[in-house]
Amino acid sequence: MTATTPAPDLERATLDKATSENFPVAPFFLPRDWRDDLMAVYGFARLVDDIGDGDLAPGGADAELLGVSATDAEDRLLLLDAFEADLRRVFDATPHHPLLRRLQPVVRRRGLTPEPFLGLIAANRQDQLVSRYETYDDLLAYCELSANPVGRLVLAVTGTSTPERIRLSDAICTALQIVEHLQDVAEDLARDRIYLPAEDMKRFHVRESDLSAKTAGASVRALVAYEAQRARDLLNEGAPLVGSVHGRLKLLLAGFVAGGRAAVRAIAAAEYDVLPGPPKPGKVQLLREAGVILRGEG
Repeated sequence: MTATTPAPDLERATLDKATSENFPVAPFFLPRDWRDDLMAVYGFARLVDDIGDGDLAPGGADAELLGVSATDAEDRLLLLDAFEADLRRVFDATPHHPLLRRLQPVVRRRGLTPEPFLGLIAANRQDQLVSRYETYDDLLAYCELSANPVGRLVLAVTGTSTPERIRLSDAICTALQIVEHLQDVAEDLARDRIYLPAEDMKRFHVRESDLSAKTAGASVRALVAYEAQRARDLLNEGAPLVGSVHGRLKLLLAGFVAGGRAAVRAIAAAEYDVLPGPPKPGKVQLLREAGVILRGEG
């Protein structure tokens, strides 16, 4: 390997991003084997998002590991194709990237299938080709690829998948994706992406140019409030998932729902002005939301 970043450092740089997510990835209270396996799944999901967003570590080490030359390293579709090819090696050979080598024993131990991983890659490939969504249903179809596979993988790793739990998990994961889109309106626009449905923008008389302002006007705030309520409703729809499991998994899933609700509250506390930067909840708010969920009060 001739790139300047050693593979272990590359792996750690990706995994360390878990602390900045809206939800707990592999908290300390989980059994060690669950934590290790969930971190391996997170490493995959984080890296594919970094490829899709052009946020890879400098130096071209990831591209080199995937067999992509330095001159082609800026071609995200090419990198995603190479990453998909390396993912397929997880199931029938030996992958090249250290994060995929970390994932391989988890796949074998937990009996994971390629479909949710391929969905996450497909979502990032779509990000290179689609930058606007006409309807809310179009956005939901995108979330089916970009978010829902994560929850399905959590259920698979913990051995708790059922059709009903998958349905509830999908609602939670879609909500978390919508919340992230609301927090990142300005950042996404800088990448020429808008995840606010065009039909809703028209309804609230919001133009694309309004999203580039330093602060949000009344129309943008009304639109963000509308989409935040959709996310809140989805979180409420999925919340019974928490009561369907027991023990430490219950705490983990409560953390997912609490993370989404706390983020929605942070957006509301900012009076739905997300343009200066992403409103983020504090730990106290997150713990308060988790307590409410675990007590069965919401």
